[in-house]
Amino acid sequence: MKSTSQCSLPTACGGFKHSILMVSDFLYPNAGGVENHIYQLSQCLISRGHKVVILTHCYGERSGVRYLTNGLKVYYAPRQPVYCQVTLPTIFGGFRLLRVILIREGITLVHAHQAFSVMGHEAILHARTMGYKVVFTDHSLFGFADASSILTNKVLKFSLADVHEVICVSHTSKENTVLRACLSPHHVWAIPNAVDASQFKPDVSKRRPGRLTVVALSRLVYRKGIDLLVVIIPEMCYRYPQVDFVIGGGGPKADLLKEMIAEEGLESRVEMVGPVPHEKARDLLVRGDIFINASLTEAFCMAIVEAAAAGLMVVSTAVGGVPEVLPDGMVLLAEPNPDSLLAALEEAVHLAHTVDPLVQHHQIHGFYNWPRIAARTEKVYEAAVTTWRDDSLMGRFCRYYQCGSWFGKICCCVAAVLHLYWKWLEAVCPRTDIEIAVSFQCPVPDTAKTLSTD
Repeated sequence: MKSTSQCSLPTACGGFKHSILMVSDFLYPNAGGVENHIYQLSQCLISRGHKVVILTHCYGERSGVRYLTNGLKVYYAPRQPVYCQVTLPTIFGGFRLLRVILIREGITLVHAHQAFSVMGHEAILHARTMGYKVVFTDHSLFGFADASSILTNKVLKFSLADVHEVICVSHTSKENTVLRACLSPHHVWAIPNAVDASQFKPDVSKRRPGRLTVVALSRLVYRKGIDLLVVIIPEMCYRYPQVDFVIGGGGPKADLLKEMIAEEGLESRVEMVGPVPHEKARDLLVRGDIFINASLTEAFCMAIVEAAAAGLMVVSTAVGGVPEVLPDGMVLLAEPNPDSLLAALEEAVHLAHTVDPLVQHHQIHGFYNWPRIAARTEKVYEAAVTTWRDDSLMGRFCRYYQCGSWFGKICCCVAAVLHLYWKWLEAVCPRTDIEIAVSFQCPVPDTAKTLSTD
C-alpha cells in the first residue's frame, strides 16, 4: 500500500540514493558539536552515494550560496540571528525560500537538527506541508519543570508530532525526548556522535616535564559547570603544587574565572586561552594530561571523546548521556558537586601516568567513527521512506489534534493555514518555473563497498 501524500514527490535522480536537505541554525563558521555533527555526517553521506545540501542562516557577511569540501552546497539564507545564533520564528516567512530550495535541488528527504533551532522546526512544518519525508535529530536534554523547558517541550511536541523518524545522540537523550514530545519509542533511534580520531593524534612531547596539566575546553556558560571549576581549581592548586590548569573557551562566565585567578593569585598556575577554533582544539588538548568536564547537563559530550582520542585521562560529571560515552578505564565520573568532582580529579592525578595515549587513541577510533554513524543514519532514512502511514492532510490533523485539548486545535489551525499558503504558492509560482540546480557532487556507484554498522 502506498502513502497518500499531498504532492508528487521527486525521486532521487542523477544516480543518488537520496537527496537530503540538512536544516539548522547552527553551522560553520560557528563552532560547536552540532555544527561539526552536521558537516561530518554530510561528508560521509556524500561518500555513500547521497546528495546533501545544507540550509542555515547568514553569518555576518557570509550569505548566499557557498560550496564546502566535496561539493557540499550550503544556502546561507538572509535571516539574522537574534540570540545564541538562533533566528526569530516567522512560521510563514521562510516557506517560500524553502519550497524553492526543495524543488530546485530535487530534495527527497529533509533532516532537521537541534531542538533550539527555529529554522529546523520551521523546515519540519513546511516540508511536511509539502508531503516530504522528515527526520529530526535532537542533540540536547531538557527538563520538565522550568518555564523555558515547558515552552520548548510544547514546541517540540508540535514539531515532532508529524515527523517520520527521530534520532537522539544517547539512550538517555532518547528517553528524554520520548517523554518530552510524547513519541512512540519505536520511531526514535539512539545513534551517538562520532569523532575524526585522525585529527586528535596524541603528542606527549607537548606536555610540560615535571608538571601535570589539567585542560578544560568548553563554552564558559553556567550549563557547562564553570561555577564548579571556580570552586575546585584553587583547592587543587593548593593541594598539588605540580598541577596547572589550561582553560579554553569563551562566554559570560569568563569574567568569573578571571576574578578567581586574580583573587587567589594563580596567574602562574591557571592559563586562560580564550575561544579555541575546532581545528585548533587538538593543539590545546595535547598540552594536557587530564581533561575535566564539569557540565550540569549533556546529551552526549563530544569534548570528552576528543580528549580521550588525544590521549588524556578524562574526569567528568555523570550527567545525562555522559556515562554512556566512554568505558570505565578512560573516564572517572563524579556527581555535579564540588566535593565529588574534586575527589575524582584527585584520583585522576594519581592515575594519569597509567594512561597509554596511543592505545587509547586507537580504541576511540574503533568506538566512534563517522562512516559507521553515517551507515546507521542511512538505515533511519530508509525506515522513514519505506514505512507506510497516512500522510494525507486529515492524517496530519489527527496527529496534531493529539498534542492537547486546546494546543492540538491550535496546531491543526496552523497546519491548515500553511496548507492553503502552499497551494497559493503552487499557483503563483508553479514548480515548472523553478530551474533545477546542477549538482557538483559525484554519486558513488551502487557496487561501491558499504561500511559495516556493527
